[in-house]
Amino acid sequence: MPKFGSKSRERLSTCDERLQDIASEVVKHVDCTVLCGHRNEKDQNSAVAKGHSKATYPNGRHNAYPSLAIDISPYPVDWEDYERFTLFAGFFLGVAKMMYPDVKVIWGNDWDGDFDTKDTGFRDYPHFEIRE
Repeated sequence: MPKFGSKSRERLSTCDERLQDIASEVVKHVDCTVLCGHRNEKDQNSAVAKGHSKATYPNGRHNAYPSLAIDISPYPVDWEDYERFTLFAGFFLGVAKMMYPDVKVIWGNDWDGDFDTKDTGFRDYPHFEIRE
């Protein structure tokens, strides 16, 4: 059974408990890595400068503490395999719905949560966030 390495566990610990629970269940079934949890001002503004985020500090879900967002990817990470990210997202969202049916979890390739990825302008495949 896959499990998180020390860096993933450290990053995951900065996330909202519900995201921790979901990710901890997902990794039991799909090998994955946590790329990012909480981001401070410097890290958030760097992500914007690199084109990895559209939200400047303190407006990103990653900026809350604990973080209301997680960047998580199937392992090993292949940034060109969008279908793999999509399969992973479906699994992650399904686990989230089963564990927390009343919590809205959004994927970074379906920002409005309508299961239509064609109406998405900014694609952030490893990104998941809680919307309250």
